[in-house]
Amino acid sequence: MNKIQNPILRGFHPDPSIIRVGEDYYIATSTFEWWPGVRLHHSRDLVHWELIEYPLNRVSQLDLRGVGPSQGIWAPCLTWDKGIFYLVYTVVKAFYCNMYDTENYLVTAQDIHGPWSEPVALNNFGFDPSLFHDEDGRKYMVSMVTDHRVPKKYAGRLVLQEFDAEKGRMTGPVRDIYRAEGIFLEGPHILKRRGWYYLFSADTGTGEGHGQTIQRSRDIWGPYEMYHPLDEKRQEGEAWSILTSRHHEDILLQKAGHCDLVETRDGEWYAVHLCGRASSGRNPETAERFAGARRYMLGRETAIQKMRWTEDDWLVLDKGGNTPEEEVEPPECVSKGRYGGEDESCRDDFDSPVLHLDYQSLRIPMDGHYLSLTERPGWLRMYGRSGLASRFSQTLIARRVTEYHMEADTCVDFEPEVFKQMAGLILMYDTDNYLYLHLSHDEDLGKCITLLKAENKKYAYLTDYIPLETGRDVLLGLKLQGTGVQFYYGYRGGQALQEIGPCIDASFLSDEACREGWFTGSMVGICCQDLTGFGKHADFDWFRVQAFPVCL
Repeated sequence: MNKIQNPILRGFHPDPSIIRVGEDYYIATSTFEWWPGVRLHHSRDLVHWELIEYPLNRVSQLDLRGVGPSQGIWAPCLTWDKGIFYLVYTVVKAFYCNMYDTENYLVTAQDIHGPWSEPVALNNFGFDPSLFHDEDGRKYMVSMVTDHRVPKKYAGRLVLQEFDAEKGRMTGPVRDIYRAEGIFLEGPHILKRRGWYYLFSADTGTGEGHGQTIQRSRDIWGPYEMYHPLDEKRQEGEAWSILTSRHHEDILLQKAGHCDLVETRDGEWYAVHLCGRASSGRNPETAERFAGARRYMLGRETAIQKMRWTEDDWLVLDKGGNTPEEEVEPPECVSKGRYGGEDESCRDDFDSPVLHLDYQSLRIPMDGHYLSLTERPGWLRMYGRSGLASRFSQTLIARRVTEYHMEADTCVDFEPEVFKQMAGLILMYDTDNYLYLHLSHDEDLGKCITLLKAENKKYAYLTDYIPLETGRDVLLGLKLQGTGVQFYYGYRGGQALQEIGPCIDASFLSDEACREGWFTGSMVGICCQDLTGFGKHADFDWFRVQAFPVCL
């Protein structure tokens, strides 16, 4: 029987929330400034996962225009009760400031594939909302609480309030159910089992010190008692974590925490959690933020661990200790052959009238103002709009980088007329950090190609403008090996692609290296800009992304 290989959702899939409905498992993950909102994956065995429709796919549900990098959709919580799917989530509008704007919402659906309702506004005390459905039919929302005061009253606080499903609004008192001077908790979920209410929360931020705690009470309003694992290696002031990587810098799955739980039909228990796979790159010791820290180009990913309940009703890792494992025993049902998965194609020839689900755009949907799959059948037409720094109207689609060994290439038909028109292949983290191999126009050379690097708003061209022949389709490619990326270009029907620019250390496209955003992950995509405002288009014949899982 094959084991589950972690991470189960590779590349930029943080803050997992999981449910089971009958034979079906569903995971929701954060999408931040990327559109549509909230990634949903489906499985029937916890081993093979398939991306399905996004629940927040209408502007009336979600308007991300203007939000900063790593803001937008945070920590969705997916639940199911009496035939209805519930999804609560935060839309962060202001984060790198004193007073956060954390708007919490709820959408519902009778079918996981939609349609999902228009959002219902909840309370805005903080982020990471989670909905709990009690046995008596009452519903409660728990979330962390932000505190703008200097100094803060408490290092960490969780708040609980009842939700009236019939009236569609929060009701009753808002009460703190957790306050702490030293241990910060977030990402809370409530679970009820054998008369205990369990408060399952992430601790200690979301970096390499991350972990997961569990508390319990006989009353949903508390007081809650935290579980203290006897065998945990713990320093003064640390959280008592039932899952963490903080004392094991040598293991693959770092940053382990932010868990959610699911019970199989056969009574087995599993926790999904975020994690990260470190690159070989590090921040310089002189960095303004996270000096000397390891860099995580793939962002925070989703892994799974098998759990068990102790005789005195506490939850622990099935194999003991509190360290995440790369390989996990699957549910017993897998050996009975209930389900198998299929690999997705890595090449898109744009033959479908709609984009593949794996693509996401920045902040806005790619409607007919931005692209067309029918104007030139078999090609993707992209109309140039705003520049790459835009938080409002740029034409771009991208897929997640899922491995440190990856190739991507595309074929583009583009005849720019001025230097303000560009189109090409991009490897990016956010609007301030990217590597962009693109076609443009130079007054002296005409049609040309160059490679642009943006690192925390510092811009440099890594090659001269290289002239290109007009009327010929251009091939663009890149190869990422570890943290080094080499770009290539050539002509359709021509000789092998040739290198352009140096081999670049791409580790700056990382959670720790980006100064403003640091919650997402590296993406690879294609895009088009026309800063003249006339909407010059570029046509793409295909886009291929191939990942090669390797041990670092």
